[in-house]
Amino acid sequence: MSTQSSHQTWGGRFAEGPDARVAAFTESISFETRLAPYDIQGSIAHAGMLAHIGVLTSAEFETIRDGLLAIDEQIAAGAFAWKPELEDVHMNIEARLTENIGHLGKKLHTARSRNDQVATDVRLWLRDALDHLIDEVNRLRTGLIGLAEREADTIMPGFTHLQVAQPVTFGHHMLAWQAMLARDAERLGQIRARANVLPLGAAALAGTTFAIDRERVAAELGFDGVIDNSLDAVSDRDFAIEFVSAAATIMMHLSRFSEELILWMSPAFGFVELPDRYCTGSSIMPQKKNPDVAELTRGKTARVQGHLTALLTLMKGQPLAYNRDNQEDKIPMFDTADTVTTCIALFADMMPHVAVDSAQCREAARRGFATATDLADYLVRAGVAFRDAHEIVGNCVSTAIEQGCDLAELELATLQRFSDAIGDDVYEYVGGPEEIPIQCYCPLDEGRFVKLLEPYLRVEDVGFSAHRYMNREIFEYIACVRKR
Repeated sequence: MSTQSSHQTWGGRFAEGPDARVAAFTESISFETRLAPYDIQGSIAHAGMLAHIGVLTSAEFETIRDGLLAIDEQIAAGAFAWKPELEDVHMNIEARLTENIGHLGKKLHTARSRNDQVATDVRLWLRDALDHLIDEVNRLRTGLIGLAEREADTIMPGFTHLQVAQPVTFGHHMLAWQAMLARDAERLGQIRARANVLPLGAAALAGTTFAIDRERVAAELGFDGVIDNSLDAVSDRDFAIEFVSAAATIMMHLSRFSEELILWMSPAFGFVELPDRYCTGSSIMPQKKNPDVAELTRGKTARVQGHLTALLTLMKGQPLAYNRDNQEDKIPMFDTADTVTTCIALFADMMPHVAVDSAQCREAARRGFATATDLADYLVRAGVAFRDAHEIVGNCVSTAIEQGCDLAELELATLQRFSDAIGDDVYEYVGGPEEIPIQCYCPLDEGRFVKLLEPYLRVEDVGFSAHRYMNREIFEYIACVRKR
């Protein structure tokens, strides 16, 4: 029989306490205190349910509730002394509650285990983290749409293989980024829905003999329902993996955005200027302005992707049900939430203030024969087979390279040497000295136009004109309207 006196909730069957190194090895207080408000929230709901089914009296529930709220205030004020020897947030709060209100505090854990308790806490935390992240993603989307509207008429080269391909608008490019983020926000919303179910009531793995009311607790905590299978409720962390996976995808998108901003800011491109407050200088080269926010975002992407690998590896070898391995899910989740939310917020603040050099963008579009595809399509309309048109335009490009000029700068007689299908209207397609055309070939009725806009009009406070260059169909529709 054990004679050990311990604050540990499990110490009764042990003849000795844990080795100091084991205590340090197993504690989670150092990284999980952010779960405390959610633990208290869940405990109050649990205690209320215990009172409802008669395990606690109304007076006992009120004492427990008030005791938990007092601890919550202490934690919020930074006045709560966390004890690592008590392992985790749950045991620290329960021990303090018992110190404050006496033996009654020991009744709180009736009909639950730390297994379903922590699973509930994490889902409550994740729900709030997702709501905040979705708001930040939508804020960045709104900023990108505003930038797209501002730069709707700015011609720039579109690239494939980082080679000049076709002319587009800067606004069109920004709306491509926005479209990626729209899918990211949608994924986060779907993850929230799947995560918003209550595990509490599963106890350690097989439920409890008490006639608990799980639906009551779920409703009080704002869950959409309960997890039906008790083994599943406490053992899986797929909701955490889904979150980190979606966050890794967001970071991948931000990394691509960062890569383009870094390139565009360099003198070799000169397309954009980032605000000084989002850049730093060089310790040795006075002229330097380094895009540190973009570079660090690109770097932190690897960090989040590493967390995804860690969680997948954490779960892959675990038998049902709960295993202590799952303590290791918190650092990847917490750090992922912190990292992706910070990066998104910085981009949301930065992007509306990006300065675009429209003249430099236009000049870059004139280089690299960006209108070659338009010339090929022109020939096809004139009855030339596309493969023949492709070869004709290739010969035109070779001649332009020899002469050191753009397609639009070749004389009409020179172009006609390669095909008699080329007329004097060709410069409407390849561009003249002052204009680079953006040709759009898909006629569009008003119904189709409105349908195309529907996914984007969900973003609040966005003007209609922001969508002018969203895609080639929309451009064509607006062009037709302007000609009427």
